[in-house]
Amino acid sequence: MPRQARLDSPGTLHHVIGRGIERSEIFRNDFDRADFLCRLEDLSRERSWIIYAWAFLSNHFHLLIRTGKQGLPKSMRKLLTGYVVNFNRRHGRFGHLFQNRYKSIVCEDDPYLLELTRYIHLNPLRAGLVKNLEELKRYPWAGHSVLMGVIKREWQDTETILSFFGRQRRDAVKSYSEYVSEGVPEGRRPDLVGGGLVRSMGGWSEVLSLRQRGMGLVSDARILGGSDFVSRLLSEADRKEKDILRLSKKMVDFASLARKIVKGEGIQESDLRSGSRRKQVVEARKLFCQLAVKKMGYPGAGIARFLGVTTSAVNKAANSEEVSSLKRYL
Repeated sequence: MPRQARLDSPGTLHHVIGRGIERSEIFRNDFDRADFLCRLEDLSRERSWIIYAWAFLSNHFHLLIRTGKQGLPKSMRKLLTGYVVNFNRRHGRFGHLFQNRYKSIVCEDDPYLLELTRYIHLNPLRAGLVKNLEELKRYPWAGHSVLMGVIKREWQDTETILSFFGRQRRDAVKSYSEYVSEGVPEGRRPDLVGGGLVRSMGGWSEVLSLRQRGMGLVSDARILGGSDFVSRLLSEADRKEKDILRLSKKMVDFASLARKIVKGEGIQESDLRSGSRRKQVVEARKLFCQLAVKKMGYPGAGIARFLGVTTSAVNKAANSEEVSSLKRYL
């Protein structure tokens, strides 16, 4: 899916699943779970996303979130990278912890917001971590206990889910509990994590790189929704891909992009790559980053080396307010 495209814009509902490499444990004890939970809380409080449902199992996790101003890939990097560093340090291990990054499923709100909330929160019961719904209500490592009012976590959005079940909180909690109970006999729901679809390879830059090398693509990320919803998302993805391909033909590398920008903005290439803080140069450098990262799919590290700045400076420029002249280069 296109990076920073509408599929990953503020308000997109995602079911995110992360698994341990070779089915290994990603949570060995409650300290690990608490560490991961604190990182979720930080992202919620920063308004990077809204969290409706979550569950931690020994070798994987589920999240149902709605993205905020910060895109899902950036938030997930922050969540997983920090956790892995601390996990490895705590347990004296090295290397990757998660399998193939993570899977994200873009979901249509109706009816999947409620369906997935129930499905995710029943995971500990299906996995045998709790014996019954009464134990699930008190299980501290899933969001069900928060919706039931047993555990308090102010950063989890309970209002949205409970609003579907009644105006008074007490009645809503009771109706929600009955709804979850009705889902127990359904068991595992492949239809909620399968279906028809488009795999996010981590951004179109990676997809295009594979295509340019003549390599096949593997697809297994999901779009979960009705036919109109799926069609709209696929059309949007196709449009974004064409935009990137068109730009790539115009500007094959950093040098050609730089020449086009310095000519259009009336500056010297030496200025663009000098670190100058002159307003006109700063705007041109921001323009370069926004085109290279968000429209052409290049990684920030390579752009940073070309411009002679830090990767964080490139990412900040790329994600800042769009330069007014950006559309002239598309």
